[in-house]
Formats: sequence, structure tokens, C-alpha cells
Amino acid sequence: MIAEPLRSTDRLFQIIQILRRSSRPVTARMLSEELEVSIRTIYRDVAHLMGQRVPISGEAGVGYVLGTGYDMPPLALVPIELEAIVLGAQWVAAHGEKELSRAALDVLAKVAAVVPAPMQPFISVPSTAAKLPLDASQDTADRANLRAAIRAGTKLRLHYRDQQGEGTERTVWPIVLGYSDITCMLIAWCELRQGFRHFRTDRIHEVEILNEKIGEPRSRLLQRWKAQRTSELAKVTREAG
Repeated sequence: MIAEPLRSTDRLFQIIQILRRSSRPVTARMLSEELEVSIRTIYRDVAHLMGQRVPISGEAGVGYVLGTGYDMPPLALVPIELEAIVLGAQWVAAHGEKELSRAALDVLAKVAAVVPAPMQPFISVPSTAAKLPLDASQDTADRANLRAAIRAGTKLRLHYRDQQGEGTERTVWPIVLGYSDITCMLIAWCELRQGFRHFRTDRIHEVEILNEKIGEPRSRLLQRWKAQRTSELAKVTREAG
């Protein structure tokens, strides 16, 4: 299926957005492949943006970067971006606990209040839909407290039951809450096991927020966990092949 090409104005916004989200120079070829237009069109669009005093620096063949002092209006959205917001909010409203579900609906209401009239149907009559959760079981763990501990960088003491129903107590460094269609996982560094562990929140029957900071910056822990997951997935792929 061939994607509908972006209109000229939308494409200019998209070029700025691509440059804004990248920490490295972006070549004209990379822009042309993502936006599905010719490199010549990219050269023309970038020249137009630079002529409009958008602080883009760089040159053909090397790559372009966007100056740090520039920003677009926060809700200069193109249709596909709005669809992404709606789909994400639908999923959170269906799968998140009460606090997150309300927040997702509030976000949609705020976006709907400021997007222009031609964009309103993307919210009121969306073309996307998130699958409803398959498991309606209620967590005993307070996910709001888990998120608060993650943001604060404080340790947790978990009272947890494993798949066999055996109880255990763990002191962990919380990193992130991971959601799937049927479960929510607390991803954390476990002091007992000295490694990363995944704890299903529906098996956590008590949480204590400790007055003690985790022993490593959360950003570094998250990077280490991602690297481990990437290595594990690569190993599984090799063995399957």
C-alpha cells in the first residue's frame, strides 16, 4: 500500500520534527527516505526553511542539525501524529489503572480543545482502536506509588508471590513499569539476586517505599537493562536460527 504523500506545509513541519528528535546530523537521504520524497525535494524544502530563518545548519552530503534555540508551537500536529496520540491514549485508558486512565482521557480533551476544526474528526471519530485488556484481574500493588518511587529514585521492599505461589521479600531499585495487553511488570534491579528482575504487579501483595536512594542513576540502570534485553533477544534469535 502506497502512503499518501505529505502536503508541502506538513512536510516542512515534519523536517523540523525529525531534526528536533535527532541528536546527530540528519542527511538529506535519511529525510527523503522517511518522508518518501526525492532528495531534490528535501534540498528545496531545507533551503526554504533556512530562508524563513529556521536555524538549520549543515550542508548536503554531511547532514543537517536544528539549532537548540528554536522550537515549533507544541501542537503543530499533522494527522498521523494526532492519530498516534489518540491510539496511545486509547490504550492507556483501557489498560492503565484509574489514575492513568483518567489522565489519558484528560490529555485527549486538552488536545481536542486546541486543534483546529478540520482535525477534530481524528479525535471524535478515530480511525484506530486499541485492543481491550484480556485480563480483568485487579492488582493489589498501588501502581501510583510504584511510579512515584521510580520518579523519586527510592528503593522499594516488595512482598511478592512467584508463579508457584511462594512468598518472598525483595529490596529492589525500581526502573520502569512495563505494560502489555494482560500484565504490568515492575522492572527493577534486585539486591538479593544482584541482577535485573521483572515483577508482575498482580503478584505484589505489599509495597514499602524505603527512605533510601537507589545505588545508581536510573538512566544508567535503564540503559544497562535495555542492553541486556537486546543481548538476550539476539541470543534467542541465533539459537532459533
